[in-house]
Amino acid sequence: MRYDLLHPADQILLMMDRIYGYGMTTTSGGNLSILDEENNIWITPAGIDKGSLTRNDIVCVKADGTIVGHHRPSSEFPFHRLIYDARPDLRAVVHAHPPALVSFSIVRRIPDTRLLPNERQICGEIDMATYALPGSRELGENIASVFKRGINAVMLENHGVVVGGTDLFQAFQCFETLDFCARLEINARRIGTPSILSDEQFLAVKTGDGVDLETFEPTAYGTEERAIRRDMCVLIKRAYDQRLFTSTQGTFSQRLADGSFVITPYGSDRKYLEPEDLVRIENGASEAGKIPSRSVRLHQEIYEMHPHINSVIIAHPPNVMAFAVTDNELDSRTIPESYILMRNAPKLAFDAVYGDTEATAARFTKDTPIAIVENNCAIVTGQSLLNAFDRLEVAEYSAKALLSAICLGDIVNIDQNRIRELEIAFKL
Repeated sequence: MRYDLLHPADQILLMMDRIYGYGMTTTSGGNLSILDEENNIWITPAGIDKGSLTRNDIVCVKADGTIVGHHRPSSEFPFHRLIYDARPDLRAVVHAHPPALVSFSIVRRIPDTRLLPNERQICGEIDMATYALPGSRELGENIASVFKRGINAVMLENHGVVVGGTDLFQAFQCFETLDFCARLEINARRIGTPSILSDEQFLAVKTGDGVDLETFEPTAYGTEERAIRRDMCVLIKRAYDQRLFTSTQGTFSQRLADGSFVITPYGSDRKYLEPEDLVRIENGASEAGKIPSRSVRLHQEIYEMHPHINSVIIAHPPNVMAFAVTDNELDSRTIPESYILMRNAPKLAFDAVYGDTEATAARFTKDTPIAIVENNCAIVTGQSLLNAFDRLEVAEYSAKALLSAICLGDIVNIDQNRIRELEIAFKL
């Protein structure tokens, strides 16, 4: 989707719909703005239900202060104006109150973005603004003073968060990623002490950013491939709506009958992926004009090594990732469905996705369809796209159940005799 071709009012409506729909703000809370090329500020209105906004509700405050629209601008307009004055390079601002980030603001702490490899790069430096009355100039000045130092993500004491970007999607991406980090850290601290990545590990990811593949021009798209592209987009959007990954991270791939495979592109918004955005990989070459996921080599190794695997998903489900960033193991012997779908779920070293991909691919036997990569991701395989997606869902639901069970009492796993009974009954 070309966000830059959408009118500011439509961009704001699109992003507010996502923020409200994912429970990241309330009916009356949060506000978004865009500074256009004529220095007019388009902003959400005051006192209007965020769950039923229309484009006609968005207010335009002209550069001379004239208000155009059916409503008053948000009561937080003063800090939006002051941020743009302090940072001419920013063209969009997101402010909201996701519960996880509010939790951090209440204890006046900043979520740690060093638990996973890409989050620190997306969010950049984060700082805290001193509390002041909402809507007051004092609050605006407190926030703007932090932005003036070149920081784009600002936590507000006992309030929420404000994020700026060169466009609304960049601001949303940082906001969403910071909320993900907050939810992950909260989950991880329920079961242990989360470990953070070293500078060397961050460097390893950064130097492995590029995927240098030869390219080819497809001559046709067969019926099978068109169906797979459609089905992949449906499940990718479902996975995003279930918050199994964020807007620009998470990879699906599916093998075609001729041995080639289709994979998600690098960096594209998962919410709006369309069949034409996906990338075919054929004989080690990539469909021309597109950039495949950085994990493409691991997907290729898995398909070449395992005829029983036809789909691979790499995701960052927040409950599973609590086990990835702590020393705890995700044990599948909780309920029959968990064991049947997950079986063994080993924990792999952090560089498993970027380093020796052949050795990583070898781990995915029929008894090991899923693996958790330390401080990185979950890798899920399946006989089909739906099978892999089901397995991903079950892993996340199982992890969530375990995190909740901890406060109720001692966890009792299914005993080995019952496990053997399951293996016989379901031919595992």
